[in-house]
Amino acid sequence: MRVNIAVRDREQNDSRSARTVYIDKIHVRRKPAYEALKRTFDIITSLCALIIFSPIMLIIALAVFLQDFHSPFFAQTRLTKDGKEFKMFKFRSMCVDAEEKLSELRELNEADGPVFKIENDPRITRIGRFIRRTSMDELPQLINILTGSMSVVGPRPPLPSEVAQYSSYQMHRLDVKSGLTCYWQCSGRSNIGFDEWVDLDIQYIKERSLTTDLKIILKTIKAVIKKDGAE
Repeated sequence: MRVNIAVRDREQNDSRSARTVYIDKIHVRRKPAYEALKRTFDIITSLCALIIFSPIMLIIALAVFLQDFHSPFFAQTRLTKDGKEFKMFKFRSMCVDAEEKLSELRELNEADGPVFKIENDPRITRIGRFIRRTSMDELPQLINILTGSMSVVGPRPPLPSEVAQYSSYQMHRLDVKSGLTCYWQCSGRSNIGFDEWVDLDIQYIKERSLTTDLKIILKTIKAVIKKDGAE
């Protein structure tokens, strides 16, 4: 199969201009039984988690709303398998005009690769900093998992603007459905560079199985409790 997605040609091209490239997918062996069990697991896990965490989610939503009387939820276009767009949900951890302020902060970017991250981002609210450190801002993505746009385990869904800068190798992150957690999520997150992040996602794509998924989930729980790489 081939995927037709506009990306920035990051090979040795002096012009560095954006163009459309056609990328051969790495061989991803089909696993019908695994995929069916994985989807069943996603539905059961997300439904149970929504029920269990609903009181906490209600408290967070109320706290975020009361700080500035704007929506406590944030929906953003992300990409999943084969470049398909979907709306990813989070609890809003930034000020309401965070997207507009991004251009002013772009030159302060401390992350490598196409992602953006700076220490002590001024757009993050006081409550937002807490729910980020505890990873509770990600709880609304249980809805994405229940509806099928995400999985519990899989590469984190990138922004279209990030994918536009991907190399051919990095594009392979979109060979499987995106997920709530992955090797990167439980291996240091902010302490890991983008190239290593991509390598970990490719490793998962090659190794994916129910055993691998369970291992990542258990490591993620440990990482969340210890706040490894959380900002």
